[in-house]
Amino acid sequence: MNHTPSAAPSERTKRHPSPETSARFSKRSAAAVLVCWLLVVFDGYDLIVYGTVQSSLITETGWGLSKTTAGTVGSMAFLGMMIGAIFAGRMSDTWGRRRTIIACATLFSLFTILCAFSPNAFVFGGLRLLAGIGLGGLVPSANALVAELVPAKWRSTIATLMMSGVPIGGSIAALAGIPLIPAFGWPVMFLVAAAALLVVVPMGMRFLPETLPAERIAKRSVGFMSLLRAPYLGMSLLFAISTLVTLFAWYGLGTWLPNLMQLAGYNLGSALTFALALNLGAVVGSVATAWAGTRFGPIPTAIAAAAVAAVALAVLVAGPPVGLVYVMLVLAGVGTHGTQCLIIAAVASHYPVHLRGTALGWALGVGRIGAVAAPQVGGLLLAAGLGVNSNFLAFAAAAAVAAILLGIIGAKIRTAKIKTNSQNTIPVGASNV
Repeated sequence: MNHTPSAAPSERTKRHPSPETSARFSKRSAAAVLVCWLLVVFDGYDLIVYGTVQSSLITETGWGLSKTTAGTVGSMAFLGMMIGAIFAGRMSDTWGRRRTIIACATLFSLFTILCAFSPNAFVFGGLRLLAGIGLGGLVPSANALVAELVPAKWRSTIATLMMSGVPIGGSIAALAGIPLIPAFGWPVMFLVAAAALLVVVPMGMRFLPETLPAERIAKRSVGFMSLLRAPYLGMSLLFAISTLVTLFAWYGLGTWLPNLMQLAGYNLGSALTFALALNLGAVVGSVATAWAGTRFGPIPTAIAAAAVAAVALAVLVAGPPVGLVYVMLVLAGVGTHGTQCLIIAAVASHYPVHLRGTALGWALGVGRIGAVAAPQVGGLLLAAGLGVNSNFLAFAAAAAVAAILLGIIGAKIRTAKIKTNSQNTIPVGASNV
């Protein structure tokens, strides 16, 4: 499996058999996975970067932002992510993984850089929307590519570990914001995306292979209607809704946590350390759930992770001591992000290869509705005078609903396997879930 980027797609596919049936994982494949992981790091950075500058945008820009309108602006990137995930997932199944990933990475890098030069909230929100389209399209395309580069027995583990890039990127944003914002102002936080454009995108052009055969890219007709009819309809809806509520909790925390902690009486530096705790917990969660997902299966592990997040966020409502707040935020990071990683791993294993990108795009695209709603809901709850705890309760409830939905998914999978075993046949796409 010695990937040669300059080769034609059909030659690459012929020369390098898919790990779908191989137990080997070449150095070239590892390099491609690393590039995808680096791009996911920037996805995570973009999640937290708005939260780190939100207070500055409200108080320093003169744009007239309130908590409610700041939530609306925060939702723009997530709206773009929803659009990008829906269309890029299908595009990667028809146009090719490599070209879709590079196009999405270039798009989000350029428009994130331009955010630093925004003259008003309207332009800033528009740029965040356009950057979000690239960010949203990147994750399902990258996950589809990685699933085809990794041997089947390692797919769940590598998919989960790759998504550790999200909280690592968020941790970088929180750490960078502590010294950079006071010293240089909020715009510098968006200029960091230049590293993606100048370093990681060229790496992608060199190391990312095309895993779909040329004839499949040219002729295979895939679409969301394939997911919304038998035998995929029920599971497609459950995966999408469980992703929606999980992303509501994760992105809601990522967007509002620094501001919530400032409203609770902490200064900016302390508030950003709470965001750091959340993201470091998510990094730990990525590693822990990768192991547990391989050992116990991604769906049972995701149920446990979602339950942990719900309990941890509910404890925050009681106003515990500062030390316990840090512990609960770490557990919330473990649970919310770990749940999402495991859902992605389950989706990647549940669908056949020609539907994989479309299925990931569907789940993440519908799921981004939760990401769009979370900043809005957080701002509305605060504007209504319901206080900081109302946000924690809303996010805890979303995590609890995720655990319930994942339990239903697990029950359906067990029922399907029992029925299939009784018929002595193999279920379509139901393995490793």
